[in-house]
Formats: sequence, structure tokens, C-alpha cells
Amino acid sequence: MHRCKGLVRARGAGRTIVVLALLFAAAMPAGAENWTRFRGPNGQGISAAKTIPAKWSPQEYNWKIELPGGGHSSPVVWDDKVFVTCADEKARQGILLCVRAADGQELWRKECGLDKVPMNGLNNYASATPALDDERIYLFWPGVDQTLLMALTHDGREVWTAKLPGNRTQHGMGSSPIIVGESVIVTREQDQKSGGDIPSVWLAVDRKTGQVQWRYEHPESASASYSTPCVYRDRQGREQVVFTSNSRGLAALNPLTGKLLWQTPAALPARVVSSPFLAGDLVIGTCGEGGRGIRLSAIRPPEDVSSEAKEVYGLQSAVVPYVPTCVVHDGYFFGFHDGGLVSCFRIDTGEVLWSQKPAGRYFGSPVYVDGKLYCITVDGDVVVLRAGPKYELLGVNPLGEKSHATPAVANGRMFLRTFSHLISVGGRTD
Repeated sequence: MHRCKGLVRARGAGRTIVVLALLFAAAMPAGAENWTRFRGPNGQGISAAKTIPAKWSPQEYNWKIELPGGGHSSPVVWDDKVFVTCADEKARQGILLCVRAADGQELWRKECGLDKVPMNGLNNYASATPALDDERIYLFWPGVDQTLLMALTHDGREVWTAKLPGNRTQHGMGSSPIIVGESVIVTREQDQKSGGDIPSVWLAVDRKTGQVQWRYEHPESASASYSTPCVYRDRQGREQVVFTSNSRGLAALNPLTGKLLWQTPAALPARVVSSPFLAGDLVIGTCGEGGRGIRLSAIRPPEDVSSEAKEVYGLQSAVVPYVPTCVVHDGYFFGFHDGGLVSCFRIDTGEVLWSQKPAGRYFGSPVYVDGKLYCITVDGDVVVLRAGPKYELLGVNPLGEKSHATPAVANGRMFLRTFSHLISVGGRTD
């Protein structure tokens, strides 16, 4: 049974924190951006920052702190606060940590007892990245019989807890919540063999109350998806929530009603771990198994939802990623493969322009910042490449510890999560 404790405040609270927070806010660049979910704005991994270097040394870190537990989730950031989930797996305790973005000082933490769940040895209880809005933070804690979706204020006060379907999967949990309008949208998929009487479901809860607004069940899922949805807007500006899964391929729901708008069931014939991404008027997803990608599918959503979605192209190639999600820039998308290969593709055709192996393997996904691609290898090296049609390695920056996480970029700084540390780099204008 989950057991969540009250928040524990760090020393140094009070007037000093308020003053420093105000100073930090004043120092933030004009047009500062927050990083509010897995892979940032709409899950696309793209930042407008201009102050992230391609190379750095540990002496150039803004700060580095030890985390109170392990995990693979990414940090999320709102103004002067950085939030990250951790897990003490021996004690089966989940921890939401809030630190000051300026210096890494702990502001508060919220602890929650965890149920034991079946899990891949490469996974972790703290694998889901929280989502943020201007008032609250929303986060998952997994359990066999129920999953807790919690909402807390930015200062750590619990607002509500929704008890959602449990976790009956071979590999644990991986999908993260997202915010669309007034809803928190989540996926709770099960493996067919282990799901039992718990169906796979996509659902929305009211972000103010935690009450379920709609559910879309698809109980025939053969392999649970671990992906995180994103939002596609058609030419009329209408929103569609795009999911990727083994049973539905790429599919879209109406975010207000949960009605299925379109699907491509045969597009992704294996397990889905990576998340969908947008490339012009295409929506692209990948699937795989056993550490290798199986297929990439590029879909053009229909303008009339009574029509079928069209697959523009599909790729079955050794360069297709399995776990990492691709990132798009200027007519190209870039895939970081689990085995270490990095490839550049043309968006309109899927043609591979280059494939190189600059360092080690990847489980985290890349982000794009100011013409550069950043991705952390499993061994903890931040690989930096030019985001273009010609291969150019700009830097390899060792963090000194393994990582499965994706970088976060907010307010001109990059936040890097390893197995047990959180690091801040960048932001200097001199």
C-alpha cells in the first residue's frame, strides 16, 4: 500500500529563500522558458536557449547535488524551481525533490511509500517525468493494484491524489503524464499476459480535482506501451492527443471527450517505448524489441476525421531507434539508437543522410538547442552534435556516472540527471 508522508523542508527556508528567488527571477533572460513535461514543450525536445555550451568541464558546472535516491525521470522546471523524482528502491520509497534553480539548494521534498512491482532491471520506480502548470506539479507512483497520480502545489502542499489502474507489465512503468487544457492525460497500458482483469486505458483527469473525465480502453494490447503522448494541431487549430502503442499504432483522441479520431493499428508491430514526435505535417513513431528498433512509421493525420490516416513511409532498418525519441530541426529528424548509432533522416522521405557512432549507447532522448543536439549516453557522456545534414561532433562531456535520463533546458540553463546526481550547466553570456 502506498504511504505518502508530509513534506520535509530544507534548512535555510524563509526570508533568505525569498530574496534569492527574486534575485534569480530578475536575472533570468528575457523570454525565459519553463520545461514543464518530458522533453519540454509538447514533448518535442526543442529549446530556444542560446547559452548552453558544446563543451564544459566539471569546474564550469553551475552546481551539482546528490539526489536522495536513484531514477531515470527528467527534471522539470518552473521559474526558480527544479523538480525531480527519485526512488530509494531498498526502502521502497518515492521522493519528489524541489530545489532552487539558481544554486541547487533543497527547498522541500515529499516522500511516498511504494508497493513492490515487477520491473526490468534497467528500469526504476522513478522513471516517469512529472508535468507542471503554473499552480501544480503532477506525478506518478506505480503500484500493482493501483497507480497514484498526485497533484501538489509548487511549495509541496498536496492538492489531490487519484487512484488509477495498477501496473501489470513486464518492464515496470515508463510513460509520463501531460497537461492538455484543463486535463492531465495519462496512459496505463498492460501486457496481455500479465494484465489480468486490468485493461489498457488512456484517460484524462481534471487537473483541479483529480476526477476522471474520460477513459478510452483497449484491452487487446499485446505489449504495453511506455510512450508519452503529445498534441497535434490540424490546420484549423483543433487539438488531437497523439498516442503510440502496439495495439493502435499511431492514434489520436479528442482531448475533450476521449473519442478515437484516427488510428493506424498495423504501423507499429512491436513494443513501443519511444514517444511520438511531430515533423511538419507528419506524426512519427517507432517500435522495437530486445534493444533494437523494428519499424518507424510516418503518418499524415487526416484533415477530416471521417477519413483514414495515411502512412507516408515506413522504415525497417538497423538505424531505427527503440527507446530514445527522435528530435526534429529544419527539414531533418535525428535518431539516437539504443546501440549507439546516431542518424540524420530527411523528414519528407525518411532517407538516411548519415549514421555515425560518436560514443556509447543511449536510453535517454536527445534535445535540440541553438543548432546543436544533446544526448546523454548510458555511461553518462553528454554527446553534442551539429543538427544538420552533415555529421559534425562538437563535444563529449563526461558526467562521471551512468544515466538513462533526458536533459531538460529552462531559462538558459541545462539540467542533467545521472543515477544519483543532478547537474546544472550553461546560462553564461560572457
